[in-house]
Amino acid sequence: MKPFTEEDVEFYIQNKVERRHQLVSKTVDEVQKIIQQLTAEISYRDTRFQAISNSGVHNENFRVLAPSHFLITIPLRGLTGYRERQVRHWRYYTVHGAKLLSPVRDPEELQQWLEVEQFSKSLQQWHETEVNIEGDLVPAKVLAIFRELMEKSITSCNLSSKVSILESFSSVVRVAVETPDSQVEVELVPTVEIPTCWPETARWPRCFKRWPPQEKVQCIKSFGFNLLARSNYHWQLGFSRAERMLIEGLDEDGGCRMKCFRVMRQMKEDVWCTGNKPILTTYHLQMVLFWTCEKYPRAKDWRCFREGFLRMVKKLHKCVSQHFLKHYFVRGTNLLKYANTSDLDLVAGKLAVFLENPVLCLD
Repeated sequence: MKPFTEEDVEFYIQNKVERRHQLVSKTVDEVQKIIQQLTAEISYRDTRFQAISNSGVHNENFRVLAPSHFLITIPLRGLTGYRERQVRHWRYYTVHGAKLLSPVRDPEELQQWLEVEQFSKSLQQWHETEVNIEGDLVPAKVLAIFRELMEKSITSCNLSSKVSILESFSSVVRVAVETPDSQVEVELVPTVEIPTCWPETARWPRCFKRWPPQEKVQCIKSFGFNLLARSNYHWQLGFSRAERMLIEGLDEDGGCRMKCFRVMRQMKEDVWCTGNKPILTTYHLQMVLFWTCEKYPRAKDWRCFREGFLRMVKKLHKCVSQHFLKHYFVRGTNLLKYANTSDLDLVAGKLAVFLENPVLCLD
């Protein structure tokens, strides 16, 4: 089979990539309306939880991990004036407040503990034992409250036929949302937005890197970060605003970086890693995009689609083969650490076959 031509690429984008975008945008709109209604009800019941806006596929609280798997962050109110702790003596306890004699694992690079005293201003509700143990804001407790509010809101909004809460092995809140065309799984994550500073653990950019330009770096870091309630004890660092800023204007120099990314995402969903909850998500591919842009910062590196695309796929293949994909901002974190290695090896095999004979799936 012959390698793909420019005509193949344009045909693929028109018939696959654009069609995917239209379908996903439609699904996002439908899911967003439902979640907006539910979070408005939740916010009415408990003002600490903010309702999400209904602003389409570019909503900063909305992340499409796969066409039928979304992540939505729910901003938390009443915590402002964040400052990092220089010294911390960890306390260990069950989520019910009983102290543990032996410590649980310390936070990983992308995780941290959070004390209410780290905020110069905080609502009194954040000091209460329903969310607070010895000064620590406990994600599992916040999630438990949010889950209970979600259950009540589904009923009061008469959405039981469209939304159901899924069982989870952890405290994460997952719901299934029925749309006219499909069922979508949505992970709902209460999130503390920190727009005023950049975390010390995110030692970025690395020295002497030419991408992104220094002026853009300062702009990106000024957007701060998030702390997501995604585990029992530790808050997870998130950089959704920074990531969005990195992508904005990515090809102002006339390059084809986003074109390469979109085609890679489509091939991943159609051929290399299919399914409703794939082991590789759009977020993993976004990290590959960032690392490749940093390694190849010049405009001339991205004039030829074929070269840029294969370069990105080779980077993805290397990461999947080695079971190691560094987080772009917190480089000590392996985003594939807990992925099933057999599944990764299967994807790596498919990528290797493609690289031996690069042909787009035009059917």
